[in-house]
Amino acid sequence: MDISPYSLGATLYMPATRSDILDVILHNKIPELRSLVICLEDAVSDIDVHTALENLTTLTHSLADYHQQATTQHSYANRPLIFIRPRNIAMATTLLHDNQYKLQTMTGFVLPKFTLDNLPHWERLLHEQPFMCMPTLETRDVFDVFKMQQLSNTLAQSSFKEKIIALRIGGNDLMSVLGMRRSRCSTLYEGPLGYTIKMLVSVFGVNGFSLTSPVCELINNPDLLQQELQQDVDHGLVGKTAIHPEQIKHIHQAWQTTSIEFADAIQILNTQQSVYQSNGAMCEPATHRRWAKKVLDRRAHYGLKTENEQPIQRHL
Repeated sequence: MDISPYSLGATLYMPATRSDILDVILHNKIPELRSLVICLEDAVSDIDVHTALENLTTLTHSLADYHQQATTQHSYANRPLIFIRPRNIAMATTLLHDNQYKLQTMTGFVLPKFTLDNLPHWERLLHEQPFMCMPTLETRDVFDVFKMQQLSNTLAQSSFKEKIIALRIGGNDLMSVLGMRRSRCSTLYEGPLGYTIKMLVSVFGVNGFSLTSPVCELINNPDLLQQELQQDVDHGLVGKTAIHPEQIKHIHQAWQTTSIEFADAIQILNTQQSVYQSNGAMCEPATHRRWAKKVLDRRAHYGLKTENEQPIQRHL
């Protein structure tokens, strides 16, 4: 399964106890949704785990039946990507090996509390499974650059890399490690996670991994969300966790490309020049080619921003 990390967009987390997940997936209850996570971990209290698993059983059976009865590929193809977030490896093992769960319509798993220590366990569990995965970086190890370099290098040399769409940065868990909560007045980048995100982008990006941005839990502050989204894009992140449907449109708009970015990317990938000027900036295809390919990928999934400026090509 070849899935671009840019196809994730705003990934909405939904507790597995919710009764409307089937409507969200099949009946377009949240029209712009591109990916969702059915959460059995932090979003479900200990006393509700049994109910959540029963709900998941019913949901997976309903989705499997619908898929089997679909008359055309199109009738099912427009559903969002669906991931399950188990509480731990033991629960994931049960989900994969207990026949009561019909997982054939699931895209994959979000792997909680992902570390170098538990990587071998996830590798063994998912090795022969068809599912993609999104490991979550959310433990105290994340603040140790040497441990993150070791994890990145180990993943890069492993066949498990082919299963990873993107790594998720668990902002609230990381703030919890520090005994803190994000400010209501500033973006994540203005607090202690600013350094952490920059470090993770560098350490994992050098090995070709994509990362998604933590949730903005300030639901009623769209201006702050948009400021943070611009910083997410500037840091090369590929999507963002959402906790409310109102956030989805803002997140998707943030990853649209500008006409200048698109024009530069097209020329960088097609020119024979080694260096030239475009729209007041130097373009050097030898160093900008990876960026240009990412711009075209973003544009394919989100289109161009609505804007008035027209790129003017000027050459040295």
